[in-house]
Amino acid sequence: MSTENATSSTANDPADAGVVAKLSTLDRFLPVWILAAMIVGLLAGRLIPGLGEALGAVAIDGVSLPIALGLLIMMYPVLAKVRYDRLDTVTGDRRLLVSSLVLNWVLGPALMFALAWLLLPDLPEYRTGLIVVGLARCIAMVIIWNDLACGDREAAAVLVALNSVFQVIAFGALGWFYLAVLPGWLGLPTAGLDVSAWAIVRSVLIFLGIPLLAGYLTRRLGERSRGRDWYESRFLPRIGPFALYGLLFTIVVLFALQGDAITSRPLDVVRIALPLLIYFALMWAGSYALGRGVGLGYERTTTLAFTAAGNNFELAIAVAIATWGATSGQALAGVVGPLIEVPVLVALVYVSLWLRRRLFPTPPRPLDDPASTHSQRSQR
Repeated sequence: MSTENATSSTANDPADAGVVAKLSTLDRFLPVWILAAMIVGLLAGRLIPGLGEALGAVAIDGVSLPIALGLLIMMYPVLAKVRYDRLDTVTGDRRLLVSSLVLNWVLGPALMFALAWLLLPDLPEYRTGLIVVGLARCIAMVIIWNDLACGDREAAAVLVALNSVFQVIAFGALGWFYLAVLPGWLGLPTAGLDVSAWAIVRSVLIFLGIPLLAGYLTRRLGERSRGRDWYESRFLPRIGPFALYGLLFTIVVLFALQGDAITSRPLDVVRIALPLLIYFALMWAGSYALGRGVGLGYERTTTLAFTAAGNNFELAIAVAIATWGATSGQALAGVVGPLIEVPVLVALVYVSLWLRRRLFPTPPRPLDDPASTHSQRSQR
């Protein structure tokens, strides 16, 4: 599946069905490849002695180097597709920006705090790890979920940048509030969070700054030297598949790193997974309903939903490891986060595409419209 994979969402349209029929095998069966990547990673982590330790031995900002490379490869093609000269159309949309800020920095952390305490009252390490996951708003993998669901690329870039700024400003303060202050007010056990602002800045610069700068420079230099038509019709289709290759590679490494822990402590993983499943479902559905309610179109409603539902697992894992250690329950909770997020948000990509036909019944765009589904296909 590609960004353009409306697959069945527009299958009743003969013109669109003809384009869908031309999708590559990788695009058409992406959920199968993701499931296979999970299984391969789990088996490798379980059956190959020392693989997890080897993959985690070299780290960037507390995150395994292979994972970091996979994320950068995954994000670069999508950010190279963003039309940066159109970002002003997003920054002027107050409904989108205000909704995103409220969802990400008020409702999201509060919901994860409530779910962690309700469902894990007897498991303080896992509970704390989940709260940290809820505080780390998504700046990386959400880019590809949004693209797969045909969301607004420019809006995604702006919201991810906005989350990055607030992450630097608010992460430490919110961690102190939700782990120490609020539990104290409620008469619950408290915990500490030792994280510096520089550590957060470093995470943002690595996992967003590098691919964003690379994507921006690629577009500017490519259009300047060969023109926009060549850039979008010739260059982008060549680099587009690397986003999915990077995603599959990242999934294999993630599951391999924790393959032994996941298979040896399945009940713990289930306990951690339950609040995460509820969290992703509520955040995505609530955000989608809000976008629809305030009058956003399909593309920006989709972008709002995915940017609110996703989490910055790179930062959450790095903070958990730095504060409590690599073998801590907090670190395991941080790692289980993306293991649950990946299949859930892939499923929500299909839900979003299904809802597009039912909730946003707009006439098909001309095939020569750069923002049309067909053009998005050609860019992959």
